[in-house]
Amino acid sequence: MRRLLMVLLTIIGCSWSATASAWNCSVSINNIDFGNISPISTTDYTTTGTGTLTCQFFLLDLGPLLIPTVTTVVSLGLGTNSTSALPRNLGNGSNRIEYNLYVDGSYATPKIWGGASVPGAPSTISPTFSSLLGIGTFSTPFTVYAKIPAGTTLPSVPVVGNNNNTVYTSTLVATYSAAACGLLSIIGCPVSTGSASFNVTATVINNCTILASPMAFVSTSVLSSNVRSTSSLSVRCANASSYQIALNGGSVTGNVANRQMRNTATGETIGYRLAATLDGATLWGDGTAGTSMVTGTGTGATVPLTVYGLVPAQASPSPGDYKDTVMATIYF
Repeated sequence: MRRLLMVLLTIIGCSWSATASAWNCSVSINNIDFGNISPISTTDYTTTGTGTLTCQFFLLDLGPLLIPTVTTVVSLGLGTNSTSALPRNLGNGSNRIEYNLYVDGSYATPKIWGGASVPGAPSTISPTFSSLLGIGTFSTPFTVYAKIPAGTTLPSVPVVGNNNNTVYTSTLVATYSAAACGLLSIIGCPVSTGSASFNVTATVINNCTILASPMAFVSTSVLSSNVRSTSSLSVRCANASSYQIALNGGSVTGNVANRQMRNTATGETIGYRLAATLDGATLWGDGTAGTSMVTGTGTGATVPLTVYGLVPAQASPSPGDYKDTVMATIYF
């Protein structure tokens, strides 16, 4: 009888160990995509991703027996193209975009997702849940927060290859440790560990903005000599983006080689010219009728351009206000 009792205890002990090792958890994280971003944006880009903690409990798992509570710690490495978590970087070749991932929507520096082994980013994600019976498969989602700051570095991010939209990316690995403890944790709280990888991407779009200021010639009574004036254009284009700026023929004549201002009261006109240089050697137009367009390559910064206006000596019309409206168009 004593020998039989010892055999039964040995069998039961093996059963506890085998069933306890069958319990497991896994973590999956969906890829995070910022979508299209303009490097000359003045506002931050934010988005979110979703992860899932999934745990399986089997009948007679004697570790987390009865109302198990799973506590998980999910840490994150630096990711490819990054040498630090302050900040992390998306990459395309040798080019980089600063970004980061956070454990909540505050996007505060102390909430950068990392772990104990990540300098400056100790915060982790900790999904938890409880089960009444502790049998079956259970899952719970968690959210990852991502931000690309407008800041001072985003404008320098270039588009690559003939003004093409450019994808920047990073691959990251998250590691997790999940412990399950129940009301009757006979052999302690078993732990499940593992890792999950996911990608973060952003598409830098080729983009430009342009603003114009009015041109006003000084008042004069007789057009017996040249009258000059200037106005300005402000151009901002993505780094490495080539552009061309055209000025149309105006609302009066629509002719880039023969612009005119009109007196709306009398219908009389005054001829004038627009050029990109003070000497006015070449008219600024759309590339037709002997005119040329202004060309350049963006740096991400705002570039001022001067438009030089000239009213040449000509027969003086009736006094009054003479106007024309010219459209500036940027091609990139």
